[in-house]
Amino acid sequence: MPKKLYENLDGVALNNSIKRLQQWRKERRTKQKDLSYIIPQMDHLDIEGILSQNSMTWIGHATFLLRYCGLTLVTDPVWAKSMAFKKRLAEPGIPIELMPSVDVVLISHGHYDHLDFPSLRALKGDPLIIVPEGLKAKLLRKGFRKVEELSWWQSITVAGVQIDFVPTQHWTRRTLRDTNRSHWGGWVIQEEKGSAPSIYFAGDSGYFRGFKEIGQRYNPDYVLMPIGAYEPEWFMSKQHVTPEEAIQAFLDSGGKHFIPMHYGAFFLADDTPKEALDRLYAEWERRQLDTAALNILIHGEMLRVENGK
Repeated sequence: MPKKLYENLDGVALNNSIKRLQQWRKERRTKQKDLSYIIPQMDHLDIEGILSQNSMTWIGHATFLLRYCGLTLVTDPVWAKSMAFKKRLAEPGIPIELMPSVDVVLISHGHYDHLDFPSLRALKGDPLIIVPEGLKAKLLRKGFRKVEELSWWQSITVAGVQIDFVPTQHWTRRTLRDTNRSHWGGWVIQEEKGSAPSIYFAGDSGYFRGFKEIGQRYNPDYVLMPIGAYEPEWFMSKQHVTPEEAIQAFLDSGGKHFIPMHYGAFFLADDTPKEALDRLYAEWERRQLDTAALNILIHGEMLRVENGK
């Protein structure tokens, strides 16, 4: 029986052909990019303070340490020192040896910048690893035993916290033979019976109608949204939002707090961390949005997750 191939909503397909990839590589050689801006790092880490309250701490790229209703969660744990033979641009906000014991790991998809097995093995504790449909078997083969996989719109409850797997518009591949053999998505975290603010971790995505549906279903409070790896847009647009599209996706979701991610750690495309932030700030100002709703974190910085803020 052939293995299942996963798709996007409305059958949206990505054209990542060798020809287009070669065209991008040729174009890339003509560009000169300034990578001198480095995401700042917190001088002091207060792990006890992080664990004493509902909070999110940006470690870098799509990796966050979340403390939520007594659970310690990590999203897309990647402490790798390089990606695609390019050195990491900025150090992780929390060294992995200083990380607390983890209860739950959430994986958005199987790309290397979101799923790094050495990082996963190095985490303390015996976490439950929750992955997209089709990815569980790979983790079991790698020796992980506490693994659950979900399809879009499915949920699992851990210690009173409901975790839902929601759509994104993306793709995945780790080898030449496993393209789209597992799914991709984001995660919504909410207290099952309570009033704690909800968190929407958007994973990795191009702009699509799913953001509105997620907003209608969950109306999240805190939205962790990617803003990087969008250039060249003719190649990246279906798989990575631009900063302007990220803001529209945030508005679609009905979120109250925008936390940008997926920039600053790795040079995955042709945009730089400074360019992504500049475009984000410019679009936020152009739309005259509430400055208090834009939460730009530095690596290792904690944001309290609070009601009514």
